[in-house]
Amino acid sequence: MDAESLRIVMKGAAIAIGGIAPAFAIGKIVAKAMESIGRNPEATEKLFVPMLLGAAFAEAIAIYALVVVFTL
Repeated sequence: MDAESLRIVMKGAAIAIGGIAPAFAIGKIVAKAMESIGRNPEATEKLFVPMLLGAAFAEAIAIYALVVVFTL
């Protein structure tokens, strides 16, 4: 395998690994928020903003992985 092929494979691995964890995290955040809202519908306003912030922070990790791929 030459250097360019290895570089492409490593870029793919970096974005794949960097995208898996945030995807699971966002899924878990939203699932737990929906479960909480289902149990206590009056708490919707209190849960919505923290859920969005948690999802945004988890998504930031995927964006960092994308930036790393572009710098490789």
